[in-house]
Amino acid sequence: MILNIRRKLFLGYLAMALLAIVASAYAVGHLRSLNNLAAKMIHQDARLLDREKKMMDDLLAWEGAEKRYLILKDPSLADIFWTRSKDFQSQLEKLKTEAPPEQVPAIADLAALAGQYAEIFSREVVLAEESRLEEAAALSSHEGRQAMEKMELALRALQAQTEKNIDQRMKAINVKALEASRMTIALTAASLLVGMILAAAITFNISRRLRKLEAATGDVAEGNFDREIDIRGKDEICSLAAAFNAMTKRLKVLEAMNIDASPLTGLPGNLAIEQEIRRRLELKRPFSLCHLDLDNFKPFADHYGYAWGSEVIKEVAAILAEGKRLRGEAGDFIGHIGGDDFVLITEPGRAEGLCGFVAAEFDTRVGRFYSEEDRRRGFILAKDRQGRRQEFPLITITISIVSDDGSQYRNPLEMAKMAAEVKNYGKSLPGSKYVLKEDMPA
Repeated sequence: MILNIRRKLFLGYLAMALLAIVASAYAVGHLRSLNNLAAKMIHQDARLLDREKKMMDDLLAWEGAEKRYLILKDPSLADIFWTRSKDFQSQLEKLKTEAPPEQVPAIADLAALAGQYAEIFSREVVLAEESRLEEAAALSSHEGRQAMEKMELALRALQAQTEKNIDQRMKAINVKALEASRMTIALTAASLLVGMILAAAITFNISRRLRKLEAATGDVAEGNFDREIDIRGKDEICSLAAAFNAMTKRLKVLEAMNIDASPLTGLPGNLAIEQEIRRRLELKRPFSLCHLDLDNFKPFADHYGYAWGSEVIKEVAAILAEGKRLRGEAGDFIGHIGGDDFVLITEPGRAEGLCGFVAAEFDTRVGRFYSEEDRRRGFILAKDRQGRRQEFPLITITISIVSDDGSQYRNPLEMAKMAAEVKNYGKSLPGSKYVLKEDMPA
């Protein structure tokens, strides 16, 4: 066959087209791989690391309950210990379902150690009840301490493995981005041999954007979550850039929420609450802000102690989570302002049902935090702010409900202020209840 100009040009264009196809297939494969790595890091590793950190806090609180019991011999502290034990076992089960397969044996070992620690405490309780406190203390100092140290080491090892997985994924993203960049450049050089300027322009565009991804990946690997890639378009590189930007924003939010979260309940704190209210106001869609507050909580905490008061607060958080699971939706938001104040954000159609469930469930559960005598009387005898002993009713809960679609309140502060005013009105009413803004007297 005679290679005339037309055919040579055709072959040249064909070679360029084949190189372009090869380059595109290679880039698409790597970009999808990078997308998968980024998705795993957001939805698996970051959430797993957050759970493991919370479990370490629970573990320390669990040990604290054991130590305080040996000192005070207070049965309520033993109840706290067993509640912590159940919570820790529950977290272990969730961790087992979320963790990668290679971590499952370590989680099983941690569960066995938790059971061993609970069994040691049971023996300590028996010894304490028999007034053999020295033997109970010795058992705690030796076997109990060894079991706790093993659990701490095992949990830290799981955290280290999760952090290592995140680091490996970040390095893998960096390596794959670098490989894709180098291969694209090589294919561009081959295309230039055929004299096609178009191939050079396409390659330059791809290389430039991949280098942005490479540089941004390196920044994120060093902990800089403020880096945002400005790549516009609708191809796979732009999709990866959008996913990368979403990942860095999510990591930054998770970092801020982890710092802002309540150490007692683990719920989002004031920063996250304000952001959620502002987001919903900007969406211009109807939503309800519910402010929850406990009545007569301070006299209870003064009378029964800080530790038992903390258990009531954690019980409120558990009731809110259960209410969201049974009566709410995944998009509903629960936050802990601090102390005995909580926030629930949901749609107006679900607000009253959720708040009614929380109020009724709280009344059902709160009695177990009181002594039999106080439950029977229906009040406690405690000192007021002037130091005088007087009767205080059992704890109740007041919930205010304020709804808006972004047209009435300009910012989260205005809406939160109105919710507080409705709550203050509700606290003047007896019992556990929820009060809508519309219920307030004119």
